[in-house]
Amino acid sequence: MQTTAADVKPAVPGSELDFLDLLIVLAKHKKLIIGLPLAVGAIVAAISLLLPNVYKATTKILPPQQAQSSAAALMAQLGGVAAAVGGSAMKNPNDLHIGMLRSRAVADKLVQKFDLRKAFDTESLEKARRLLAQNTMVAAGKDGMIVIDVESEDRKLAVGLANGYVEQLVQLNKVLAVTEAAKRRLFFEGQLVISKNNLEAAEKQLKGGLDARGVTSVDANSRAIVETISGLRARISAKDIELNAMQAFVTANNHDHKQVREELRSLRSELHKLENGRGAGPAPAAGTRAGPDNVKLLRDLRYHQTLFEMLSKQYELARLDEAKDASIIQVLDAAVEPEHKVKPRRAALVLVATVLAFAAAVTWAFLVEILANALRQPRRAAKWAALRALLRLG
Repeated sequence: MQTTAADVKPAVPGSELDFLDLLIVLAKHKKLIIGLPLAVGAIVAAISLLLPNVYKATTKILPPQQAQSSAAALMAQLGGVAAAVGGSAMKNPNDLHIGMLRSRAVADKLVQKFDLRKAFDTESLEKARRLLAQNTMVAAGKDGMIVIDVESEDRKLAVGLANGYVEQLVQLNKVLAVTEAAKRRLFFEGQLVISKNNLEAAEKQLKGGLDARGVTSVDANSRAIVETISGLRARISAKDIELNAMQAFVTANNHDHKQVREELRSLRSELHKLENGRGAGPAPAAGTRAGPDNVKLLRDLRYHQTLFEMLSKQYELARLDEAKDASIIQVLDAAVEPEHKVKPRRAALVLVATVLAFAAAVTWAFLVEILANALRQPRRAAKWAALRALLRLG
């Protein structure tokens, strides 16, 4: 018996036949598979040529890392009062300056300076601000640098905006730093004037008492009580200032707030006992009325002296912050006019569009072939006919 070629089967059933079927399908629809990618690529290329070139300008800055170092050292020496007033201002320099760069205040200044409403073809300030944000990227690197990228169709505008961000940051940083320091200086200056007047009044009262009643000796026990009471009153005043400062940024349920309140309550209780002659031993002895009176005057004088010294240190701290230039922004790389565009990437657009069109053409060719094969089978053809009949309207 003679065997024909039609009777010979492949070693792997159906593998050769399936591969040939694939080639047949591709050859059958070669016009679509070749023509569609070429057409789409040509259209995308033509459209990409109409898109304007976009350029990117980059500025790198180094924010002050130790802007608060001297102030922090003095705060540590002053203790809890100054720390409570100034501690809340210690922020991460990068996060703080990035937030300032992204602020509406900076954006509005740039919109006005570079007339961005005209550049973005809009009359809305809000829209111009939003478009500026969309074309700007501000980020902090692991190396501590802050990078400002600005994209624009105008090279000069991109450079101006990138450098303009730094200029506005410097101005805003100066205004905020000076305003904050000036407010604290004015506050402590006012308190210092009041304390100085009280100190002068206490000195006059003590001098008047000594002139009227003469100089009387104060025993060691009475002097110790005077020093203790004066110190307690000064500490109470300090705790009052600390508590008022903490109320600006914490709630009454805060642990530190509760602790300060408890310390203040304890100090006042101890002061009350001392002033009423309890808890500190016997009351100071004096042979005449002048003795107790002079002790009281001396106690008031020591209190006002201690309070004046404390406020003087805080006032000097505020003056230091105000005089110090805490807004030094070091520009590592200023923006320069870019030579090459960053968008559009025309070659990439054409390549991606061509590949997608080729994949779509191949998929369509196989779907058409699968459908045609299904319709050639009698049983499936009957089912397709029934489905079309059911889908007809009317």
